[in-house]
Amino acid sequence: MAKTIASYFDELRGTRVWRSVFRSGTGSSTLHRALAVQQNVFLHLFSTKVRTRMLSFSTTWYLGTLTFGTFLLLVVTGIPLMFYYHPSVPQAYADTKDLEFVVSSGLFLRNLHRWSAHAMVFLVFAHMFKVFYRGAYRPPREFNWVIGVILLLITLLLSYTGYLLPWDQLAFWAITVGSNIASAVPVMGNKVHFLMLGGNVVNANALLRFYVLHCMILPLVAILFVAVHFWRIRKDGGLYSHQSEPQTVTAGPVPAAAKGGQFQ
Repeated sequence: MAKTIASYFDELRGTRVWRSVFRSGTGSSTLHRALAVQQNVFLHLFSTKVRTRMLSFSTTWYLGTLTFGTFLLLVVTGIPLMFYYHPSVPQAYADTKDLEFVVSSGLFLRNLHRWSAHAMVFLVFAHMFKVFYRGAYRPPREFNWVIGVILLLITLLLSYTGYLLPWDQLAFWAITVGSNIASAVPVMGNKVHFLMLGGNVVNANALLRFYVLHCMILPLVAILFVAVHFWRIRKDGGLYSHQSEPQTVTAGPVPAAAKGGQFQ
């Protein structure tokens, strides 16, 4: 039976439709595996080969993978929540209560989304601490460190914008305090406050802006920077530096012997 299934799968991979999608063809050689990664829009972000030490748990504690997993879980749970939510002042709180008491498994879905958000914030901080401790911010990985800091800020903004959506007393006053703190920034604090809320107080404009930021703009920006983050890991030679990797040398004066080609 196993041979029959394998033969059917081999025939499928040999069809023109399959070859039009997967251009690398069939085969289990190193070349075919490398081509399968390089010619796939998702897999090409990752390395075709990695060092064995990078796969060990002690190297990264899988914090980056767990963070990305919580982000995917937030996307998967957030999309169904959008079907039962209206970003309007009269309806937002009622929709939140309907999710808890009316919609089948709505409470489980909302709690899964909420606790995944908390876990993502914790894992992002833990991942940053681990990367800093291992010195993975050093050349040639300093650009990817900056990308990671941007992703940390995006994560915090995702958590902050989602806080207002239940439209209860806790959310209302938390956003009020946070926006007032932003207004205390010198020079441009009032402009930032007005841009955040779409006005001077937390009202329907603020709810709509936070909803669009939380459900559309920030997730798309996060996906873009996550893709760049993964791509830079591959371009920078892996996760962390190793003794076998070439070290960055500061340019200096060329020795006289090297200029003339003469050696003593």
